[in-house]
Amino acid sequence: MHTTGSSIRGMIIMATIGASAAALAGDAGSGATNAAVALVQQAAGVKDAALAAQEAKLRDHPLLRRFAESRRKLAADPYRPLYHFVSPESTLNDPNGLCFWNGRWHLFYQAYPPENSNQHWGHTVSDDLIHWRDLPYAIKPGPENACYSGSTLVESNRVIAMYHGTGQGNMVAIASDPLLLDWEKLTGKAVIPLAGAPCPVFDPCIWQKDGMYYALSGGALPAFTAPNSHRAEFLFRSADLKTWQYLHPFVEGDLFGYTGEDGACPYFWPIGNRYILLSFSHIGGGSFLLGDYNTARDKFVATQGGRFNFGAVAPSGVHAPSATPDGKGGVITIFNMNPGKTTPGWDQIMSLPRRLTLIGKDELGVEPAGHIESLRGTNRHLAGVSLPANKEVVLAGVQGNALEMVAEIDPGKARMIELNVLRSSGKEEYTRIVLFKQCGLQNWARNVDWKNNWYRTCDSLISLDTAYSSTLPDVTLRSPETAPFWFDPDKPLKLRVFIDKSVIEVFVNGRQCVAARVYPGRADSLGVSLRAQGSDAVLKQFDAWTMKSIYAE
Repeated sequence: MHTTGSSIRGMIIMATIGASAAALAGDAGSGATNAAVALVQQAAGVKDAALAAQEAKLRDHPLLRRFAESRRKLAADPYRPLYHFVSPESTLNDPNGLCFWNGRWHLFYQAYPPENSNQHWGHTVSDDLIHWRDLPYAIKPGPENACYSGSTLVESNRVIAMYHGTGQGNMVAIASDPLLLDWEKLTGKAVIPLAGAPCPVFDPCIWQKDGMYYALSGGALPAFTAPNSHRAEFLFRSADLKTWQYLHPFVEGDLFGYTGEDGACPYFWPIGNRYILLSFSHIGGGSFLLGDYNTARDKFVATQGGRFNFGAVAPSGVHAPSATPDGKGGVITIFNMNPGKTTPGWDQIMSLPRRLTLIGKDELGVEPAGHIESLRGTNRHLAGVSLPANKEVVLAGVQGNALEMVAEIDPGKARMIELNVLRSSGKEEYTRIVLFKQCGLQNWARNVDWKNNWYRTCDSLISLDTAYSSTLPDVTLRSPETAPFWFDPDKPLKLRVFIDKSVIEVFVNGRQCVAARVYPGRADSLGVSLRAQGSDAVLKQFDAWTMKSIYAE
C-alpha cells in the first residue's frame, strides 16, 4: 500500500465525523464515544492555540516586512506577473515539497536570500492554490552548502521533507507545527550520504508502504553523465528515516524519454488506479511516466509517457515539477518557468497549478487547478462570431496583458485555427496559439477505420509560437511549443488561455497544456484576434476576464 498524506487526512476526518455524529445522535451510553469526541475537541483546541500563537509572531515579523517592501518595489516591473507566484525577493528556482497540511497548501521553492545566496527552501502557503502568502524561509543550509530539490510526505502528526543537501547527500527534516515554520534536521547530517553511495545521490522523493519508508534518488543508467543514459531513479528503503538500504533502479520499461535524460526532481504518486512518475531532465525538461507499481518487486513498470514542455528548457520554457496527491485520485503539480529576458531583481516564476487525472489507461488529463475564478474581474462575452476563411478577425473590446480567456470554437472543415494574443494594433507584435486539426501522428490505438478515415486516427497539435511576441533586441528567441492531443473532429475545440504579463499558458480540451514566457515591447500589444485557414469556422462562445493580483492587500 502506497500511503499518502491525503489518505491519512481522510481517515482522520472520517473518524472525527463518525465520533461527532454518534454524539449528536444521542449515543450517550457510549463512554468510548464521548471520550473520543472529547479527545477530538481537545486536539482541535490545542491546534487552534498553536496556530494563533504562530500567527501572532508573524504579524510584525521583520523578514515578512522585508518581503512586503520588496514586492511593492518589484511590482513596478512591467513583466512581473500578477497572479503567478513569484519569489518576494531575489530569484527562485525549482518548486519543492508541494503538500497539503492542516487545511492549507504549502509550496516550498529554492530561494536565494540576499544575505546568503546559497539556496534555502523558500515557503509560501495558500488556502486555494491561487492566493499565496509569504512565510519565512523554511529550511536553511548547514551542514550542507545549499538546500536543493526534494519532496514531502504528510503523515497524521508531522510532515517529512527529504531533499538534497549539496556537499553532503540526501537529508531529512521534520516539522509538526501548524504552519510548518519549525524544521528539525534528522541526525543533523545526510541520511543518504554522497560518500560511498552505490548510485547517484540527489533530488529525492519519499513515500510509505507497509510500514516502511521508500525514497527515490534521481539518476540514470548506464551513468549519470553518459550521452546514451536513460532515467532510472534509484530506490532506497528505511524503517526509521535515519538508516537507508539501497535496493535497485526503480524504473522498468521506459521507452518514452530522450537519451541523456537524468531523472532529476522525481515525484512518484498514485493517480486513479495507476501510478505516475514526474521528473525533470536537464536536456529535455519536465516529463511523466504512467504505469503500474509492482509492490512485490518494488519496481515501477512504465507503459506510457509524455512531456510537460515541448522544446528547450531555456530560454522561456517550463522547468521542474513539484507534485502531490489531491485526495480525489488526481495529482496537483506546479512548475518553475525560465526567463527569456533579464529582469532586474528577479527572473523565474511558477506556473499555475495543474490537476493531472487519468482519463484512460495510458492517457493523462490536465486542467488548471485552484480557485482561479476568484481572480476574475471585468468580463467581455461574445457568441456566434463568424470566422471567414483566410481572414483575421480582431475581437472588439477584448484587450489586456493579464487575462483569462475561455473559447469554444467549431472549426468546421478548417484544418488550422489561429488565436493571436498580445497583438499590437499594427501586428508588429503578437503571440500565436495555433490548432492543427488531425495533423499529428497517427495513433494506432484509434486505428478502427484508417483506410476510409485516416485523419480521424491522427492526433491534433496545439502550438504556442512566441517568435513574434517581442520586437525588443534583448529578448531571446524560442522556437514554438508544439504538443499533441486527441481532438474529436465532430466536437468543438475548447481553449482556456491565461495571459499574465510575461507568461502564457494554454489548456486545450482538458488533455494538453503548453506554456512559455513572453516579453512584448510595445504598450499597445494587448489585442486578440482569430483566423480560420482554408475553410470557415465559428467562434461559438468566448469569454475574457481581466485578472486581479493575488498580492493585493
